[in-house]
Amino acid sequence: MHRVVVLALDGVIPFELGIPSRIFDEAIGADGERLYAVTTCTIDGLPVTSSAGFTVGVQHDAWALAEAETVVIPPSAALGPVREHGRLPEPVAEALSRIRPGTRVVSICTASYVLAAAGLLDDRPATTHWREAEHFQRTFPRVRTDPGVLFVDDGDVLTSAGAAAGVDLCLHLVRRDHGSEVANRVSRGCVVPPWRDGGQAQYINRPTPEPSQATTADTRAWMLEHIDRPVTLAELADHARTSVRTFTRRFREEVGMTPGQWLIRQRVERARHLLESSDLPIDQIADSSGFGAPSSLREHFRAIVGVSPAVYRRTFRTRT
Repeated sequence: MHRVVVLALDGVIPFELGIPSRIFDEAIGADGERLYAVTTCTIDGLPVTSSAGFTVGVQHDAWALAEAETVVIPPSAALGPVREHGRLPEPVAEALSRIRPGTRVVSICTASYVLAAAGLLDDRPATTHWREAEHFQRTFPRVRTDPGVLFVDDGDVLTSAGAAAGVDLCLHLVRRDHGSEVANRVSRGCVVPPWRDGGQAQYINRPTPEPSQATTADTRAWMLEHIDRPVTLAELADHARTSVRTFTRRFREEVGMTPGQWLIRQRVERARHLLESSDLPIDQIADSSGFGAPSSLREHFRAIVGVSPAVYRRTFRTRT
């Protein structure tokens, strides 16, 4: 089993603390075997007080971090000094020093401040809660902060946006480790979506539209029904009964990305499904997912998934 260790700092926020065990404990292999073992520790093995006022008791201290293959740090309401000065308290720094080189390290929400203060995000892309993004960037100018996404996967260091984005990130890790079939089973067991479209932009406070105001939801559904053929912005705007400019603006406000970016991601997801579940050749998958040419599929697939379609199929093809 892959060993995951969650570090609960004083003032830990309960919801985010529970995300790793809830998601990873749900991940079961084809033969019913558990795929992850999740352990929670504190710096000294003593209980910590959560942000909700109750005590969290654990059985492990920070030496558990030395045995981890993945370390997850949830946010804490007691991170004020880190946020203010950009430096870690000595006990936290000492605890993090026990993490072995090459260990995958994950932050949820504002725990990104911990990783940044430890120097783990220097010259790397990262995200945090949108409310903190501007301050985070000022405090840690070497971090390439992206405030618009739900999470950032930079290989061995991953960061997520606020609260439920930690669910998105943990599901992404299951998908990355074991493929979409396992991740989808986890999402169904936890009654959460396997993938949320868009980024944080859709959650930033804006005036609530009037009930009669048009949205792009019907057109998005139509795009998925016709994903195997090329579509133009003018065609999409016509379907939504609006101008191209208005459609593009509404789409970005609702989804957090342009129609073209969203459609490419949906096509990549279609291709992933076909690569996992069928023996169709790459050119047919490119055609069925709307990319047309295999070269276009390979380019976009590698950009989003990180590997070529062929490598992905060898890793995740479901055999019966």
